[in-house]
Amino acid sequence: MFTKSFVLQLVERAIKTFAQTFVALAGASQMDWLSLDWVQLASTAAIAAGLSVLTSIASDRFGPTDSPSMVSVYEGP
Repeated sequence: MFTKSFVLQLVERAIKTFAQTFVALAGASQMDWLSLDWVQLASTAAIAAGLSVLTSIASDRFGPTDSPSMVSVYEGP
């Protein structure tokens, strides 16, 4: 499970989830940047990233070997 490829993909997913959550929450405040609670935004995004890590670990038994995904990549005919 914890091969180099698996860990790199897991970390990439967690970073993307953190960034997406952070930007979505900041945008939901209608861009009032001066009144944003940056600590709360960062902690909420960190929780989302942690959930991404847990989901990737839980998906290990269902998808392709050395991948945190539950689905295989379609190779084509």
